[in-house]
Amino acid sequence: MIHSNHHSRRTLLFVAGVVIGLGAIWLFVRSNRNAVASHTPNAELTIVGAAKVQRESLSRELVFDSELRPYQEVELHAKVAGYVQSINVDIGDRVKEGDLIATLELPEAQNDLDRALASQHHSEEEIKRAEAAYEEAKLALNRLRQIEKARPNLIAQQEIETADMREKTTSAGLAGARAQAAASEAEVKKLKTMLQYARITAPFDGVVTERYADKGALIQAGTSSSTQAMPLVRLSDNKRLRLVFPVSVSSVAGIVPGKSVQVEIPGSHKTIAAKITRTSQKVNTSTRTMNAEVDVANDDYALIPGMYATVRLDADTKPNALAIPVEALSRAKNPTVYVIDRDGVIEERKVKLGIEAPEKVEALEGVNEGDLVMIGSRTQVKPGQKVVAKSLDPKNSKAE
Repeated sequence: MIHSNHHSRRTLLFVAGVVIGLGAIWLFVRSNRNAVASHTPNAELTIVGAAKVQRESLSRELVFDSELRPYQEVELHAKVAGYVQSINVDIGDRVKEGDLIATLELPEAQNDLDRALASQHHSEEEIKRAEAAYEEAKLALNRLRQIEKARPNLIAQQEIETADMREKTTSAGLAGARAQAAASEAEVKKLKTMLQYARITAPFDGVVTERYADKGALIQAGTSSSTQAMPLVRLSDNKRLRLVFPVSVSSVAGIVPGKSVQVEIPGSHKTIAAKITRTSQKVNTSTRTMNAEVDVANDDYALIPGMYATVRLDADTKPNALAIPVEALSRAKNPTVYVIDRDGVIEERKVKLGIEAPEKVEALEGVNEGDLVMIGSRTQVKPGQKVVAKSLDPKNSKAE
């Protein structure tokens, strides 16, 4: 019995010693950890990107997608019907104003012109005969009148009246001959004009973008039905191009001729500085947009109609705006920012926004100048958490 009590006492002493030893080890480790932490206070804090809220000039940018169009474009029709005698151009050819595009064969018009010229010549001869007859009748009448004046009752009155009637008749014949000659001349001019219409020329400098007819083809007059009249070529003025883009009714007030824009041509990797040339000055009631146009110089013909283009312009400018990086905003319906205070603690604030530029946004309420706002991912932090702020370029990270 004495031996059993002695064994139990030894067991209790052993267990107590183990517990005391483990406690001493735990106190030692904890004291060392606190010591390390006291020397490296930020070792376990999350590092986040941050930027200062500053005042600067901001511009609201509008972006429009558009398409390059020829400055002017027309399909050339013949003014008279005929057969294509020759066509001098093909697609891709550049022509100058007045250059001959094609010639039509108008055999009937040429025959008509020959007859009209003959008729005009005949009318001119008739005028000469009528003039001679009139001059002879007039001279005879004047002689009789002079004789009667010098020696009254020498010449019978009937003879004088006959001479007077002949003078009037020849005068009317002369007037008729001249009228006939005028009609013949008008017919000749008409037929010559029709033959001139057989020569189709370029109305302006341009590029032939389509050719519809070949030699020998029958071409109807351009005044015929659109289902019958076939054009010869399509001519486009590509030395200057148009960009037409619709502007929403909320932005039309700032869209005026002369306003600077940037035209980006993705297909050619070109950016062109230009100005708004004209606007329609009317909002379309169905689309609630107003058309604006930009003329783009294309002297080297490097740009091709049909290429897509992007038009960028500054609609509004706000000087001395309180600006925060776009990447600092949340994606929520009511945007917020994470503000980092002097102690490194995150505070979430709601902000009211103004003008939005490509990289920064105007803050009307919610932050103050000099505040430090977090930029980048919010998945690893939360409001009330202490962090280490590191200044970053806002372009390098985005808020989530």
